[in-house]
Amino acid sequence: MISISLSLRSKPSSPQRVRWWLVASVAFAMLQPGSHAIAQPSRPVVMDEAMAESWARLVLKGVDTEFPNKLSLVYSNKDQIKAPREHFPAFYGCYDWHSSVHGHWVLVRLLKHYPEMASAHQIREVLSRHLSDENLKQEAAFFARDEQKTFERMYGWSWLFRLVIELDGWDDADAKRWRDNLRPLEDVLVRRVKHYLPKLTFPIRTGQHTDTGFALGQILDYARAMEMPALQDLVVDRAKAYFATDLDYPVHYEPSGHDFFSSCWNEADLMRRVLPGPEFEHWLAKFVPELATQLTDGTIAPVAVSDVTDPKIVHLAGLNLNRAWCLRSVASALRDEHPLKRVLVENAESHLAAGLAYINSGHYEGDHWLATFGLYAIAGVGVSDGRQ
Repeated sequence: MISISLSLRSKPSSPQRVRWWLVASVAFAMLQPGSHAIAQPSRPVVMDEAMAESWARLVLKGVDTEFPNKLSLVYSNKDQIKAPREHFPAFYGCYDWHSSVHGHWVLVRLLKHYPEMASAHQIREVLSRHLSDENLKQEAAFFARDEQKTFERMYGWSWLFRLVIELDGWDDADAKRWRDNLRPLEDVLVRRVKHYLPKLTFPIRTGQHTDTGFALGQILDYARAMEMPALQDLVVDRAKAYFATDLDYPVHYEPSGHDFFSSCWNEADLMRRVLPGPEFEHWLAKFVPELATQLTDGTIAPVAVSDVTDPKIVHLAGLNLNRAWCLRSVASALRDEHPLKRVLVENAESHLAAGLAYINSGHYEGDHWLATFGLYAIAGVGVSDGRQ
């Protein structure tokens, strides 16, 4: 077993050094016979202003990068075919719509928590330009089209709700304007969720965008934060219908080669939001009955990325970060004396350190989105209502 100590409380130049040192260490550890645990930090990783500035500049570049772009649209006639910015004047950058949305979430959250950071003025300018009333009304009209009812369902929708949560209640004049401008698109997506969930007979269990567990967790946070009891009840009802009786999840089948999610841990992260503490502990014991062993025998361990220039293979960097936040969140729902609490946190920290190594690699395939997963994991977003 190889353990790596890491602290990211560092000077502005150090994230670059730490990143490449970690990548090399991760790769070395994965080559060792019998090695499972890697990148174990000596203390929890924390965000500082230097890291915030580095990630903000990474995202600022992406949100105004229109190409390359991956459009997954349904066209009913050739006249509808347009460039990304013509469809999405707010969220046209960052390779695809959902990445642009959660990139804007990163900018909002960093500005909110580091208002004096060097790029603060630029962030405000970009957000004001993108999140204008005119732009967002056009995007709402696009999503309201019948032929686009499946577009970004429900992954992109979930990140839009997360962006709304971040802006809602922030006592800042710009933020209040941006939040109000989002309402037309927000309303369309709420209607989409309410129409879709009753018809979704079975959950979607996948390590990529359409995973139901992740989406329901985000939508539930949104419903609670916005005090929308009907939406909250719908999500809780569907979550219980899909997942309450799950047994013996095959953890050893994860990950698949293109995963940026663990469907297993997204589900657990959802159910700790849904079930009271004792009920959740009972559910977890049935859901992953061999968890104590699997957390320490290499079954649930960080993974290395063989090619950061491949847009699918680099998903595995995000998997490390997704597991990190889910494992932490699950641990937070357990009693302090629960025997799995400490080992869950330790495993989460290993995954976090491994995932952070790939952020700002210089390759757009990962750089257009990984800061979002890193920030979500470090900040502990979603443990209450996401307003931390």
